[in-house]
Amino acid sequence: MVNNELVKKRTIIAGATFIIMNSLIKKKKQKRRWWITQLFKNRDEHGGLSLINDLLFQESGQFENFVRMAYSDFKYLVSLIRPQVEKKTTHWRKPISVEERLAVTLRFLVTGDSYTSLQYTFKISKSTISSIIPEICIALTKVLSDSIFYKNINNILFVG
Repeated sequence: MVNNELVKKRTIIAGATFIIMNSLIKKKKQKRRWWITQLFKNRDEHGGLSLINDLLFQESGQFENFVRMAYSDFKYLVSLIRPQVEKKTTHWRKPISVEERLAVTLRFLVTGDSYTSLQYTFKISKSTISSIIPEICIALTKVLSDSIFYKNINNILFVG
């Protein structure tokens, strides 16, 4: 009889412990509410690529001011890195274009803007920008490695 009650108490305690632990684990896991925030939904119409296209049609050299290079040089860099960094389109979403990813990286390198500032300019999340910039920098380093000459080999910063 005493043994039976002890087994019941232990079973109840084990069950309660399981329920509490399970609820704590579920609280830690946050489900993603959406693929993209509402602020960035209209990226195709008002994001970085449309900004670049708008700048191209300005005659005052605003594109060159924005990325600090001529459009022909920009397109040349895109053609060099495209094989390494282009993402595939899926049924669920369209990838960020190589042009836009290069523009984000160049803007970061030119201005030193924070990822937060860049996210509002290009309508791309900070977490995505934080993966784009190193990836594009590595690709640029690889494709331009024969063209880059270093004055002092000890001052080279290796990325990746």
